[in-house]
Amino acid sequence: MKSPVVKRSIVIAGHKTSVSLEDAFWTALKDIASVREITLSDLVASVDTDRRHGNLSSAIRIYVLDYFRALSGQNRSQRDDKREGLTSRLAPSVLGAD
Repeated sequence: MKSPVVKRSIVIAGHKTSVSLEDAFWTALKDIASVREITLSDLVASVDTDRRHGNLSSAIRIYVLDYFRALSGQNRSQRDDKREGLTSRLAPSVLGAD
C-alpha cells in the first residue's frame, strides 16, 4: 500500500532539504504561494523561520490549516447571516408550528 505522505526536496535559503507532506497539503501550499505571488521556496523559508517547534513538515501543515482558517473567518459574518436566516426558516417546522 502506497503511503499518502510523499517526501519532496526543496531549496530553502540555498540549502536543500526535504519535507514529507500529503498531496493535499503540498497542493495547498503551492496555491498559497501563487496567491501571495511568491515562490514556493520563499514561502517554505518563511514558515521555517516562523516555526516555534516541531519539524518543518508539521509546521507547513499548521501554516496551511491556519491560512485556510483565517480565510474562512473573513466570510464568517456572511455565513452567520445565512445560518440565522436558515434557522429562522427552519424553526417553525422544527418546533411543530407549521
